[in-house]
Amino acid sequence: MEYINHIELAGVVGRVRKQQVADRIVVNFSLVTEEYHKDDSGCAVVETTWHNVVAWQNADMAELDSIERGSHLYVQGRICARRYSDANGDSHILYEVIAASVRLLPND
Repeated sequence: MEYINHIELAGVVGRVRKQQVADRIVVNFSLVTEEYHKDDSGCAVVETTWHNVVAWQNADMAELDSIERGSHLYVQGRICARRYSDANGDSHILYEVIAASVRLLPND
């Protein structure tokens, strides 16, 4: 059996945090996607989802320096679950997209 963990997203960047780690740049950003459909009564519904994305700069991601709030991006990667404890000792799970490639899209 082959296991697959792959995600593709196209959306707009919210917050952005860039930092240098050793000799590489890592960019953490939020990406919003919207899904449009109609509910049972035929009314239009917009489902908005925010994704946390982590992108380590490499040859496939030379455009990371250009990412800013409002940028339109196409992201390919995998989903990763990370457990952490908050200041109160409560355990949480954070889901992140670990980007394999990031491409700037034209702002329409």
